[in-house]
Amino acid sequence: MAAGQAALTADAARERAGLRRRLRRSERLRKGQAALLVAPLFLFLLVFFLMPIAGMLVRSVANPELRTVMPQTAALIRAWNREGLPDEQILASFAAELRQAYEARTLAIAAKRLAYDLPGFRSLLLSAGRNLPEEPAGSWRETLIGLEPQWGETATWAVIQRAAAPWTPLYILAAVDRQQDAAGQIVRAPPEQAIYVDILLRTFWIGFVVTSWCLLLGYPLAYKLASLPIRVANLLLILVLLPFWTSLLVRTGAWVVLLQREGPINDALLALRVTQEPLQLVYNRFGVYIAMTHILLPFMVLPLYSVMRGIPPEYMRAAASLGAPPLKAFVRVYLPQSMPGIGAGCLLVFILAIGYYITPALVGGANDQMVSYFVAFFTNQTVNWGMASALGGVLLIATLMLFALYTRLVGIDRLKLN
Repeated sequence: MAAGQAALTADAARERAGLRRRLRRSERLRKGQAALLVAPLFLFLLVFFLMPIAGMLVRSVANPELRTVMPQTAALIRAWNREGLPDEQILASFAAELRQAYEARTLAIAAKRLAYDLPGFRSLLLSAGRNLPEEPAGSWRETLIGLEPQWGETATWAVIQRAAAPWTPLYILAAVDRQQDAAGQIVRAPPEQAIYVDILLRTFWIGFVVTSWCLLLGYPLAYKLASLPIRVANLLLILVLLPFWTSLLVRTGAWVVLLQREGPINDALLALRVTQEPLQLVYNRFGVYIAMTHILLPFMVLPLYSVMRGIPPEYMRAAASLGAPPLKAFVRVYLPQSMPGIGAGCLLVFILAIGYYITPALVGGANDQMVSYFVAFFTNQTVNWGMASALGGVLLIATLMLFALYTRLVGIDRLKLN
C-alpha cells in the first residue's frame, strides 16, 4: 500500500512538473507572439528615429577631415607636445601630403575644417599648397615660414593638432560660444563670433511666449469643451482640429497676407480709425507670435481637454455646496486636477515651438530667426554638418531636460487620456 501511495505521489509530481513546463512554454509562446507584433514598430523607431539621432550626435563630435586628407601628418602631430614648433619629421610629412592633396584637389576639405577652428586658415593652407616648392630651402621649417610667417606660430600648428584627433569638441563649444585656445583651454569666443547663446535664448523666449499665449487661449476653450455634452464637444473638436487638415506652409502664408501693411487687418484698423497709418504686423516678432500661437493652439487644447473630461463635475458642485465661491472652488478644486493637462500641453507646445523653422523664416525678420534656421543654414548652404548637428544636439538636450522636469514636477503617470 505504501508503494502504491508513493507511485501516486510520483505520478502527481510528474504531472505538476509537466503542467509547469506547458505553462512556461505557453508563456514563452505568448511573449514571442507579442514581440513579433511590436517588432515592426521597434524597427521603425530604430531606423527612422534612434539611428538618425545617434548619427546627429556622432557628427557633432566627429573629426575625420584632416585624417582623411593627411593621414600620416595627423598621426605624427598628435604626439607633439605643443612646445615650440613641430620637429622636421612632422613638417616634412606635412609638406609631402600638402602637395599631394593640392594636386589631388582634396586640400579644400581639410582647409574648410581648419577654417572652422581658426578663421583665415583656408586661404593660408591653399596658398601654401599652391606655392610650396618641390624641395625645401634649407629646412621645411624655414621654407614654410618663408611662405607665410604664420607657419612659425605655435597656435597655427595647435589648430592642426586639434583637427588631427578623431573627435573634437569644436562644434559643441561653438554652439555655446566657447572655443579652445592654443593651450587647449576652453575660453569665451570673440564677441564677433559669440552669437549662438543669444540665438538659443531668443529661441527659448519665443517658445515661452508662444506657450504662454496658447495656455491663456487654450485653457478656457478646453474648459468649455469639457463642460459641454459629448456630441456638441466632438463637433467643436472638429473645428479645433481643422487647421491640421491645412498645410503648415499655407497657414503661414495666410498670416503673411492677413498681417501685411495692405492686408485686411490693417484695412480694418484704418476703417475703424483705430490707427492713422498701417502697422508693421509682419516680418517682426509680433507676426511670429501670432502665427505660431495659431498653429500650435490645438496642441495645447487636446491634452487639456483629455484631462478635463475626466474631472467629475460633482467636485465643483460639492465645493459650491460647502460654501466656496466659484473662483475659490476653481482654484482649490478644479485647477489642481487639470495640472497634468497643463503640464503636458505646455511641454508639447514648447518643444514644438523651439524647433520651428518655416513660420519664423516666412513671418519673422532677421532678428527673429531661431536655432532651427541656423541648423538649416549650416546643412544646406555652408554644408557644415558638425555645427548643424551640435545645434540640433543642444535642442535635443533642452528637450530631454524639459521632459525630465515635467516628469519630476507633474509625473508622466498622472496624464490619463480618456
